[in-house]
Amino acid sequence: MSNTNNPSPAVLTTTHPWEPVTLQSLRTDLQHFSADRNWDQFHTPRNLLLALTGEVGELAEIFQWRGEVAPGLKEFTSQERQHVGEEMSDVLLYLVRMADRCDIDLAAAVKAKLQKNAAKYPVEACKGKSDKYTAYIDGDCNGRESLESQFPV
Repeated sequence: MSNTNNPSPAVLTTTHPWEPVTLQSLRTDLQHFSADRNWDQFHTPRNLLLALTGEVGELAEIFQWRGEVAPGLKEFTSQERQHVGEEMSDVLLYLVRMADRCDIDLAAAVKAKLQKNAAKYPVEACKGKSDKYTAYIDGDCNGRESLESQFPV
C-alpha cells in the first residue's frame, strides 16, 4: 500500500552493507528510527517489555503445534523460515531498544552472563547433562544425590 503524502521510509545508514551488524549499530539505528517518528515518549521500559513479550509470543506461535523441530528448520518452507527470521528480528530489536532505554550495555551484560554461566556450569561436571546449575553446587557429576543431601526436603 502506497501513500503519496508520506515519503518512503529512510534507509538506515549507520552501517554499510558490507559491515557486520553490531548491537551498537542496531542501538544507534533504533535511536534514529524512534527519534524520527517521535516515539521516544512511548518507549518506556514497561511498554517495550510488553511489546517484546508479544513478539516472543508471535515467535512461539509459529512452533506451537509443530511438535519437536530439528535444528536448521529443515521441515520449514522458505516462507516459514522467513517468517521465523522476521519474528526473531522483532524480538531482537525490542530487546536492544529496551536495553538502550534502560541504559544497559547489552553487550557487556551478555559477556558477563556468559562468564557467570561458565562458572555455574563447569564442563567437567555437566557436559552432556541438562540439570539446573544447583545440581552442580559441589561439582559432583551425579549432582542430584549431593544436592538432596545439601538441601533436605
